[in-house]
Amino acid sequence: MLHISRHVTGLTTFDPVILAQKQEGSWPGPTPHVIPRSPLRFLSRAWEKSSGQPWQISQGEVDRFLAILKKTDAQLLHIFFGNIAIHLLPLIRQSPVPVITSFHGSDIAGSMPTPAYAKARRELFTRCSVIPCRSEQLARGVELLLGCPEQKIRLMRTILPDLPFSRRQPPTDGVWRLVQAARLVAKKGIATSLQAFALFLKDFPNSTFTIAGEGPLEEELRAEAVRLGIDSRVEFVGFLPQEELQGLFAVSHIFLHPSETAGGDVEGIPNAMLEAMAGGLPVVATRHGGIPEVVVDEESGFLCPERDPQQVASALIRLASDSTLYQQMSEFASVSVREQFSAECQIAAIEDIYRQVILAK
Repeated sequence: MLHISRHVTGLTTFDPVILAQKQEGSWPGPTPHVIPRSPLRFLSRAWEKSSGQPWQISQGEVDRFLAILKKTDAQLLHIFFGNIAIHLLPLIRQSPVPVITSFHGSDIAGSMPTPAYAKARRELFTRCSVIPCRSEQLARGVELLLGCPEQKIRLMRTILPDLPFSRRQPPTDGVWRLVQAARLVAKKGIATSLQAFALFLKDFPNSTFTIAGEGPLEEELRAEAVRLGIDSRVEFVGFLPQEELQGLFAVSHIFLHPSETAGGDVEGIPNAMLEAMAGGLPVVATRHGGIPEVVVDEESGFLCPERDPQQVASALIRLASDSTLYQQMSEFASVSVREQFSAECQIAAIEDIYRQVILAK
């Protein structure tokens, strides 16, 4: 995950050591120490399925983690994602160094808020020194849904790479190029995007909509584009490497991201949206999750109700019909996210959390 690698590789006063239980693809930072999973984990998962209680890693896995912590003279253990930390409680109990667990969005959904996980959640929050969260909205969810004591919660924003700003101009040929970059899952609101785009095409019939990402809903979303009669104007390009995604943003005009709550799964602050805004793309999004902490309605973009394609289409049409508004939003979008999410600002904040925890032990 890019937001994790930017965090780890961006540290300036700490020397990170990466612990993982599997590795997929390349990793831009220090070589991870991969601790093999127990071959008996399937038994733990079966136990969880029957009991409802979260499975836990084995003592053998814990011993391997502890050996690396000792060998590297670690001062702090940072576990990314709360739903991972729940399964690492045996390690947290035996950790010789302070532990923090950060929450990033999807990790407050699923089994996490259920009564069956309540005891494990309480222990997690008791044993961790602090609980950093990616957004204010997410922090409220961790407190109110999961029961984390408010005094342990900290804000730990994502880190934005240094991306070029491109001053946007409305298309002279009337071909508006809309883009959405996201996992093809329910909470990203892509069905709403397609329905809104179908309405937008009535006013701007030559426009296009590019969807970058992959996921379980791809066939369903392709079928929705066909049902709406817009499949010739919609392109699914799959997952794009960072350089190609930035190239797509560079030739686009509006970033679309009408997120919605899906089965308790809520957005933090979408990283792709931040990158699009940094490059000067105005955003049409929803009042959902952490998005209103970034998108200022009618200044850096438009915020609409969830699951309301008519409102999303109206916002798109208004933006495309007012060149002055469009250019003002483009510039404000870039300035505002750069001020909040620059690496310089956020790395300093992260390292300050680390120092406070280490000094307090």
